[in-house]
Amino acid sequence: MTETVVVTGASGQLGRLVISDLKQIAQAANVIGVVRHAATQQADLGVELRAGDYNDLASMKRAFSGADKVLMISSSEIGSRRVAQHRNVIDATAAAGVGLLIYTSILHADTNPMTLAAWHRETEALIRASGVPFVLLRNGWYSENYTTNAAIAATRGTLLGAAGKGRISSAARSDFALAAATVLATHSAQDGRTYELAGDTSYTLAELAAEIGRQARKPVTYSNLGEADYKAALMSAGLADDYAGLYAESDAKAALGSLFDDSRQLSKLIGRPTTTMAQSVAAELLARRSL
Repeated sequence: MTETVVVTGASGQLGRLVISDLKQIAQAANVIGVVRHAATQQADLGVELRAGDYNDLASMKRAFSGADKVLMISSSEIGSRRVAQHRNVIDATAAAGVGLLIYTSILHADTNPMTLAAWHRETEALIRASGVPFVLLRNGWYSENYTTNAAIAATRGTLLGAAGKGRISSAARSDFALAAATVLATHSAQDGRTYELAGDTSYTLAELAAEIGRQARKPVTYSNLGEADYKAALMSAGLADDYAGLYAESDAKAALGSLFDDSRQLSKLIGRPTTTMAQSVAAELLARRSL
């Protein structure tokens, strides 16, 4: 039977990649993308689009009508607003009788000391209490969270951060997207599965700075700041206060090992090695040179 698979946040960076992968590995599936404004957003995803807003429970119920599986990509909102949005999505999957809810959580959500992880723990608890069959994809950091600033670091000769000597097991966003698509395309029983997803290898931000310098052929050093100073630096670069505080706190917690994992569950799930930090740096620098 043809399964109906629904991907929320379909026009976002992760959602687009998931849909692209699904079209390759689950060609028989009926793939539907959920976006806020289906009537006005570009239909370049090549799938049916439905309107659904995380703040509007009724719209999410309509978006999930007939869905066998739903991928709930975590909201980008801060604090209680994020959890409230997730509650709407979870309630909508229950009301629609969805057979499997897949949620993009955070690495080691149950023990991770980040503030961000607390919101994911709340969401995971809501999912378990809902009675909807579920899979938790506990995603580590996207390499792009750091490599987006590679060209700036190369120009300035300094990479800023607050992660100290903490090791970061990141992977490319495309790796995490393929993991989500793989779970969505799997027909075997998955209810209750939790995947701790991270890169095969890890690095410190000092090692990242050295790699940026090597590829840019310029000396680049890592400047480790205190959490408050790093937040100030992010705000001076144009980031809003609450988001700057969240990112700075997350970086500081990475110094304690919150973004490290060596289980290699991600590469096992996607059937290939994860994208290395050096590969992500190369891709970013090449993209910047082509602009």
